Amino acid sequence: MIKPNQFIKILKKNKINFFAGVPDSLFASLCNYFQDYEKKNHILSTNEGSAVGLAIGYHLATGKVPLVYLQNSGLGNVINPAVSLSDKKIFNIPIFFLIGWRGELNKNNIQIKDEPQHKTQGQITKALLKILNIKFEVLNSKSNYVNIINRLSKYSKKNNKPVAILIRKNSFAGKKNIQVKKKNNFLTREIALQTVFDCIPKNIPKVSTTGMLSRELYEMNKKIKKEKNTFMCIGGMGHAISITSGLAMVKNKRKIICLDGDGSSLMHFGAMAVSAKMKNIIHIVFNNHAHDSVGGQTPPSENIEFYKISKQFGYSHSYKVNSKKEIVKKIKVAIKNKNNTFIEILCIKGHRDNLLRPSKEAAYYKKIFMKFIKEN
Repeated sequence: MIKPNQFIKILKKNKINFFAGVPDSLFASLCNYFQDYEKKNHILSTNEGSAVGLAIGYHLATGKVPLVYLQNSGLGNVINPAVSLSDKKIFNIPIFFLIGWRGELNKNNIQIKDEPQHKTQGQITKALLKILNIKFEVLNSKSNYVNIINRLSKYSKKNNKPVAILIRKNSFAGKKNIQVKKKNNFLTREIALQTVFDCIPKNIPKVSTTGMLSRELYEMNKKIKKEKNTFMCIGGMGHAISITSGLAMVKNKRKIICLDGDGSSLMHFGAMAVSAKMKNIIHIVFNNHAHDSVGGQTPPSENIEFYKISKQFGYSHSYKVNSKKEIVKKIKVAIKNKNNTFIEILCIKGHRDNLLRPSKEAAYYKKIFMKFIKEN
C-alpha cells in the first residue's frame, strides 16, 4: 500500500505544494496527513467547488499547479467552477485532482459493493471526467504512483489543463481516523442524538444528514420499529436542511425536525437563509468539529458559533447546549414554540465501528416516509 508521506514527497518533487479539498474515507490517511503536516500549504474547504476556487486563487498568485482532493460525489460541486472558470476556453487553469472512487468498477467493469448513494456516481465517474476534458489515471495499492504523478503533472504544466488521479479503495496505508482527545465533558454524538430522539414525539417527521448520524438514528428507529417517520439523507451532503425546508413549506401546520452536522451545515451554509423563514422547523446541528464519517478531520468551523449565526439568518429562537439536561429542556421548549428554533449541540467526535447500515433499498424508506406524511 502507498504511504501518504511518500506520495506527498513525489507531489512536491513535481512542484505541487498547495492542497485544498474535502476529505474522503478512501484516502483518509492522506487527508489526515495534509491536515497534520501540511498546515501552511493546506486548506480544508467547506465544499469541493470552493476548493476549486481556492486552487484558482493560488494559481493566479503563483503560476503553479494546485491540488484539489475530494470524493467522487463532490464532482457535482466541482462542475460549475471547472466549466465556467478553470476551463481552457475561459481562464485555462491547471489543477491536479485527487478523487476517491466510491462505487468503483473493477477491471471487468463490474461494480464493487458500496453504499447505495455511490451506485450511480461510481458508474459515471470516468464519463464525467471525460466530459470535463480531464485527463486521468486510476490508482491502486500496487500502482507506480511516482510515474503516474510525473506523467500527469508534466501534462498539466505543459498544456495548462486539469488532470486527475482516480483512487481505488485500500490504496493508501496509515491511520484512517484522527484519534479523539477528549478535553471536556461533552456527550458523544450518539448519546446526544439518543437524548434528542427520546424527546421527540413519534408523530413529528425527522430529516437526517448523511453519514454516521443517520446510521445511529437508523439503529434507534429500528429498535422501536419507527423507521417510517424519518427521511435519511444517505447522500447529498449539506442538503438535509433544504429538504426539510421544502417539506416544512408544504406541511406548515406541523413541526419538522432537521438533524444536521457541523460539516454538512458548512457545505451549503446559505441554505439557512431559506430554512429560517419556515416557522415550523426545528433545526438541530450536532457540532463535534469533525468530518466524522471520513476520518475525523477538522472542518474550518473552530471559531463558528452556529447558534449565533442562526440568529443572523433569522431563526426566532437559538440555543447552544452540551448536556442531557439542557437538550431535554430546549427540545421541549422548541416543540411548544409557535415559531422556529435552532439548537447547536456541542459533542465529541467519534463513533462506534459496528454501526448498522439501512438494510433495505433507499426507495423503500422514501415510500414509508411519504405514507407517514400523508397519514399524519
